[in-house]
Amino acid sequence: MRKSKIIPGLNQKNGRTLSAQTLDTCGSIRGKYPVVLDGGKTTIYISDKSKEAEIVERYRTRTKR
Repeated sequence: MRKSKIIPGLNQKNGRTLSAQTLDTCGSIRGKYPVVLDGGKTTIYISDKSKEAEIVERYRTRTKR
């Protein structure tokens, strides 16, 4: 595993810094589980597989309105 190195110039005014490791994982689906919604038209990725049923149910109730 690479060392997390601070990249100069990306320091925000509020003091947060982005490391190379953080930049590599932004938008990554590694370690996430796909949840297929709406008969395959929509796919989202979640990090906690145990919440899959809850998310599917919430999506169904949102689309019925």
